[in-house]
Amino acid sequence: MSQAAGVKTPSLKLAKQVSGGANFAINIFFWIYTFLCVFPLIVVVIASFTDENTILINGYSLFPEKWSLGAYDFLLKDWQAIVKSYGFSILLTVLGTLISLAMMALYAFPISRKDYPYRNFFSFFMFFTILFSGGLVPFYLVYTQGLHLQNTLFVLMMPYFISGFFVLLIRTFFSNSIPKELYESAKIDGAGEWRIFFTVVLPLSMPVLATVGLFTTLNYWNDWFLSLLFITDPESVVSIQYRMYKTLLDIQYLSANAAAYSALAANNPNFTMPGETARMAMAVVGIGPIIFAYPFFQRYFVEGLTVGAVKG
Repeated sequence: MSQAAGVKTPSLKLAKQVSGGANFAINIFFWIYTFLCVFPLIVVVIASFTDENTILINGYSLFPEKWSLGAYDFLLKDWQAIVKSYGFSILLTVLGTLISLAMMALYAFPISRKDYPYRNFFSFFMFFTILFSGGLVPFYLVYTQGLHLQNTLFVLMMPYFISGFFVLLIRTFFSNSIPKELYESAKIDGAGEWRIFFTVVLPLSMPVLATVGLFTTLNYWNDWFLSLLFITDPESVVSIQYRMYKTLLDIQYLSANAAAYSALAANNPNFTMPGETARMAMAVVGIGPIIFAYPFFQRYFVEGLTVGAVKG
């Protein structure tokens, strides 16, 4: 038997330190914590399939007395519009995230280099945008009166292209996690700055790019405010979140306006307007695809952490 076989690795030593009762307690703690995180989502899903009157009488329950698809029937009456909004939101999220990551990484790369003479100026320029903003009115006027981007896909992507915090986060990762010797060796081999960026920096930066990409994806998918500001044509680009927001406003209007609700009920005798269940169903419809975003980025977390590691 070789001597190397008897050498205990740090991971084995750590496993022995937390074995037994401590390991069991840690697992129980995280199982409980995970359940507490997932439990509200379970309640929302169950409530969306619960009868409206049952919720009004008995409240929310994991085992409702009466199940119903009324909330989804109400939302899916105009299913063509919802499918269209889903496709638009997916396109907006994927395309916007890719462009945003490319622009922020390209901005962060030069200001992370100590040999770049203007790094302090451009770093302060980006930091300044975190502290101060022009305000909502100039923001609106620039995109509508200056750039004339109203009712376009680009107006919903452009405001999220650059985030000062994310740029500085990527710059810090480039500065602290990528050895300068890699730049020097790449230059000795004849690589230019573009080749260094794409073949050296990006493969080693998957952890920070995946983290920023995940938050950028959430920003694009969950945004409805930009649509409220810039989309005036209901037949143009409408995201799923904004469509759900408009549906919620319609429900609130009918609930507060007895005359409008009576007129609607007179034309549709079998119509019952869901309230709480509709809100839960909108949450389920809106959150659907984004649940799969984190597992996608998680794969890059693991790959990025192992890139460049010393293999035994």
